[in-house]
Amino acid sequence: METQVQPSRWYGVLLLAILAVAAVASTVAQQHHRARAPKTLRLYVFDCGVIKGLNPALFNFKKDELAETELAVPCYLIADPKGTLMWDVGVIPDSAFKNDGKPVTQGPSTVTRTLKSQLAEIGYSPSDITYLAHSHYHGDHVANSNEFADSTWLVRKVERDAMFAAKPPSLVNAANYSDLKNSKTIILAKDEYDVFGDGKVIIKSAPGHTPGHQVLILKLAKTGPVMLAGDLYHYPEERKLNRVPTFEYNKEQSLASRAMIEDYCKKTGTQLWIEHDYVHNSKLKKSPQYYD
Repeated sequence: METQVQPSRWYGVLLLAILAVAAVASTVAQQHHRARAPKTLRLYVFDCGVIKGLNPALFNFKKDELAETELAVPCYLIADPKGTLMWDVGVIPDSAFKNDGKPVTQGPSTVTRTLKSQLAEIGYSPSDITYLAHSHYHGDHVANSNEFADSTWLVRKVERDAMFAAKPPSLVNAANYSDLKNSKTIILAKDEYDVFGDGKVIIKSAPGHTPGHQVLILKLAKTGPVMLAGDLYHYPEERKLNRVPTFEYNKEQSLASRAMIEDYCKKTGTQLWIEHDYVHNSKLKKSPQYYD
């Protein structure tokens, strides 16, 4: 006896076939979209949130002395022909986002997009990142660190020791970087470290804000030399008036680092980007655009 398949079953089989084809096509598309190593150095700037409502007194200012009190929270991807570097990775971890994709607020900080989604937009995933480095260990710079635990971590010994001390320092959430304890790590012992060995991406020591605070110098072909200055300053008014926050690890070190960095920038013509400067950050090209 011949068995007949009901139309509803045919429809189900057809639907499964369509879904299978779509899944394969999606996988192929993702593979094709994977970023290739650029021919020249690139800098991508990601939107990793904003910090609102902090008391200016924390930075030794009165409110009317600051043109803007909000602080930007950027993250950066440096793409070199020899590899990739993530520099500073946000204030709220991607894991805090729910499936609805709505903005996430924790304390004074709000983030509207995940870092991983912004990386994916330009063809990268955390597994593609060669190196991870932070300007310093404060919570608004390290939130997504665990996503890059398979990368090689570039850090100064005094900074790492503080991060994994029995009692972690203030202004940190150690759970957000706990996986780095077992990451492949390069301890930066010299004042300057050439990340890719081509002289174009340099991590430079600038202690004071934290024990191992550091800045990143990029020698971009078209844009020129740029320094991502971490928290050497938070507001441009700090740079003009040379005031330091109340929560510095070592105020005297910070002032000495500022003097050294200002002299470096003057001699080399390097642009100093204050990472938290809300107004300056709002004018920067954001990924998928880039600086080269």
